[in-house]
Amino acid sequence: MKRKNKRRVKVKNRLRFTLISTLTLVIIISLGFWISSLKAKNNTDNSSNKKIVEAEKPKETPPKEEVKKEPPKETHSEILLTSVGDCTLGRDDKYAYENSLPYIFKKNNNDYSYFFKNVYEIFKNDDITIANLEGTFTDSKAKASKSFTFKAPTNYAKILTHGSIEGVNLSNNHIYDYLDKGFEDTKKALETVNVPYFGEGNIWKTEVKGIKLAFLGYRGFYSSDKFLKKLADDIKSLKSENYVVIINLHWGKEGSYYPIESQKTIAHHAIDNGADLIIGHHPHVIEGIEKYKGRLICYSLGNFCFGGNKNPRDKDTMIVQVKFNFTNDKFNSYDFKVIPCSISSVNYMNDYCPTPLKGDKKASLIAKINKISSNLDFKIDGEFHNIKVEN
Repeated sequence: MKRKNKRRVKVKNRLRFTLISTLTLVIIISLGFWISSLKAKNNTDNSSNKKIVEAEKPKETPPKEEVKKEPPKETHSEILLTSVGDCTLGRDDKYAYENSLPYIFKKNNNDYSYFFKNVYEIFKNDDITIANLEGTFTDSKAKASKSFTFKAPTNYAKILTHGSIEGVNLSNNHIYDYLDKGFEDTKKALETVNVPYFGEGNIWKTEVKGIKLAFLGYRGFYSSDKFLKKLADDIKSLKSENYVVIINLHWGKEGSYYPIESQKTIAHHAIDNGADLIIGHHPHVIEGIEKYKGRLICYSLGNFCFGGNKNPRDKDTMIVQVKFNFTNDKFNSYDFKVIPCSISSVNYMNDYCPTPLKGDKKASLIAKINKISSNLDFKIDGEFHNIKVEN
C-alpha cells in the first residue's frame, strides 16, 4: 500500500513538473513574441518619424548665380538736313515774259523736274530738304502795291515735289504779294502736293528715325523786345517737348555780304534760348556763317531757283547740309558741309537751274565764304566737319 502511494506521489510530481515546465515555456515564448512585436513597432514608428522629419525639413535653396547686368547698348542715329535759299518759282507780270521762269519752263516742255535736275541727287539722298518759298501760287489778280510782286499758277507747286524738296518757309516779304487770297491759295497749293510749310504762325513738326524736329520761320527785320520774347517763348515751348529746333529767318540788308547788328542779336538770342540751327535769307547774296555756343548760324544762303531776276550780277549761292548726330536720342554733334553752287547752269543769263560749281569757280566761292564767315574753328572746303554741341 505504501509502495503504491509512493508511486502515485512520483507520478503527480512528474505531472506537476511537466505542467510547470510547459507553462514556463509558453510564457517565455509569448514574452519573446511580445518583445519582438514591440521592437518592430518601434522601428516602424522611428521610420515614420524620420520620414515626417525629412518631409518637414525645408529644402536647401541652392545659391543664386549672380546675373551680370550688361550696360545698356548705345544707340546712334543721324539726320541729314539740306537747306537752300530763295526760291521764286514764278515771275512779276509787270516785266517782260521772255526769258522769265515760266518762259524757260515752257521752253523745256513744262517739265517740272527741269529746275532742280542738277541738284536732285543731293536732295534725294538726304532726309529733309527745305527752301525759302519767296512768292505765291495763285490765280488771283489783286496784288499789293509794291515794286516786285511774284506769283505762279498753283500747279507750279509740283516743281517742289519733282525736285525732292520736303518743306518750305513762308515767312518772307513776298508771301503776301497777292494779299491774303494769294497767301491762302499758296498754302492750299502746297497741301495739294503734300509739301509741309512753316512760318507766318505755322510750325512744321515732324519725326525722322524717332527724332522729333520742329521748323519755325520768321521775318526778322527788327530785333524788338516783343519779337525777341515771342521767339524765345516759341523755342522754349518746343524744347520742353524734346524737339530739335530749326529756325528760318528772313532778314538783313539786300546786297550785303555781312550780317547787320539786328541779325546777330536775333540769332544769338535764339540760340541762347535753345535753337539748334539758324538758316537765313533775303539779301539775295550769300552772307557768312558763324559758330556761336556750339550752334551754327547761316546768315544768308542767297538766291537759289530765283525767278525774280533774269540775269543777276551775283549768281553765287550755296547748299548747306547739316547732319545731326544723336546718341541714345540725345543731340550731341553735327557734321556741317557747304556745297558751292551757281543759281544758273550758264553764266550769261539766269536759266533758273541751280548747279554745283567745279574747279576754280568752286575754289573761288569757298574762299569767299571763308572770308566772310566768323568764329569757325575749321576752314570750309566742301567736306563735312564735325561740331560738338554745347548742351
